[in-house]
Amino acid sequence: MAIKIYVDQGHNPTGANTGAEGNGYTEQDITYEVGQRLATLLRRNGNFDVRLSRPTPQTVRGTSNASSLRERVDEANSWGADYFVSIHTNASLSSSASGTEVLVYTSPSPAANLAEDILISLVDATGLPNRGVKQRPGLYVLRKTQMPAVLVEMGFISNPGDAALMAENPSLFATGIYNGILDYLNLS
Repeated sequence: MAIKIYVDQGHNPTGANTGAEGNGYTEQDITYEVGQRLATLLRRNGNFDVRLSRPTPQTVRGTSNASSLRERVDEANSWGADYFVSIHTNASLSSSASGTEVLVYTSPSPAANLAEDILISLVDATGLPNRGVKQRPGLYVLRKTQMPAVLVEMGFISNPGDAALMAENPSLFATGIYNGILDYLNLS
């Protein structure tokens, strides 16, 4: 039986719930590309069934921030996903902030274990600093999902180096997340 992975490419291309911008890039474009590549890797494996929150670059989820988040969570819950992986870029007022972190509802938990494996693999793949696994119980996509859920902050769009790496090498980030999932499930 296939392991169901819901890949949530954070934010919408237009309208409500668009993402951060920095260094000439937009979060929603980067997360879309990384999510597409992650889905391709998972589908090629044969152990996984995958759904994307944004199957096309033009897909818009919801008409407000709240309904955008709710649509993503409701789809994952009704599909019966085994894991929810939300992909994002971080942003800071300081352009020197750099690195990868993964957010979870609570720790210790299966989600925190998955987050740790994804974080280690992403740092290995990209060379970006490890900012750790952090608890964020207030985040809707972590609080309302009925399966282990992680929110991956791949790097800082506000940092010129992080932003260029994410935008120009989305496959590095997809591979890092993919390898972390495999490690967590003992499939590597």
